[in-house]
Amino acid sequence: MKEASLALALSTLSFMMAVIWGGPLIRLLRHFKIGKLIRIEGPGTHLPKMGTPTMGGVMIILPVTLITVLLNAASFMGVDVLGRSVLVPLIVMLIYGLLGMIDDWEGIRGRRRGLGMRARTKFIIQSIFAFGVAIVLKYILQVPEMFWPSTAEPFSLGIWYIPLAALIIVSSSNAVNFTDGLDGLAGLISATAFAAYGGIAILQGQTFLARFCFSLVGAIFGFLWFNVHPAELFMGDTGALSLGATLAVIALMTGQWLLLPIVFIVPVSEVLSVILQIGYFRITKGKRLFKMAPLHHHFELGGWSETQVVQRFWLVSLLFAILGIALALV
Repeated sequence: MKEASLALALSTLSFMMAVIWGGPLIRLLRHFKIGKLIRIEGPGTHLPKMGTPTMGGVMIILPVTLITVLLNAASFMGVDVLGRSVLVPLIVMLIYGLLGMIDDWEGIRGRRRGLGMRARTKFIIQSIFAFGVAIVLKYILQVPEMFWPSTAEPFSLGIWYIPLAALIIVSSSNAVNFTDGLDGLAGLISATAFAAYGGIAILQGQTFLARFCFSLVGAIFGFLWFNVHPAELFMGDTGALSLGATLAVIALMTGQWLLLPIVFIVPVSEVLSVILQIGYFRITKGKRLFKMAPLHHHFELGGWSETQVVQRFWLVSLLFAILGIALALV
């Protein structure tokens, strides 16, 4: 109970830190004209969002980094507040956040204005980092490689764990990126997933990891303060890539990564909708399976308001996150 109390307290602290400096960050981004460019092929209702400040993922990353570093500094002085193992997801969050920031900058002020980094280049960089993280998880942290529901002992996957873990990290990172298209959607989905895995970490006795998760939940809520409809700020790839990769690493550290497609049902569905749309388009030589992909645009074009899509997707996400925790308890 003490561990859960501290974890929740950290979420409140990170929320306050994010909200306090959110206003100055938005003014800074506006001053340097770091605004979102809206593609004309998207829903017409999104055109008024043109110029809205982006790179808002910084609002999430900095408070969590500051809290984690300070608590680890306290642990070096003999106060057992946070474990060194959380440095791995912290580093992942920073690296993928930096990659996303470069992508955002390329799309706003760089040579590929309106497009961002080339998909192949971004995928290669993501994969290199992901393989490195997978090696650290297996051979240095020696995390449980895979839990199967109703079994108490983890399964060993041998050398196959490394490419599988790398695939999970890259896939999760891009899944949040596909989900980030409506005000508040990616933030709500991500916060729910981190809270779910924070609960799983508490159940496993990984209190340090749980505290890191709830620090992220609070920071994301602080970001959502400015991101709910109508959004004053977008997280951009800076936030999307880092949140997805960090959640994947946390899922891998708990060994409960089989539950990730359940807990993260909405981003998984968004990715599948894009894959199915492209495949169907090529097979039928021009026909479309959905009105538009990713999936949230399909429902927008089907008559749902942006707020309805976000709230209904979040309700589905919340229910599946509860299901994921329930399966972890089996």
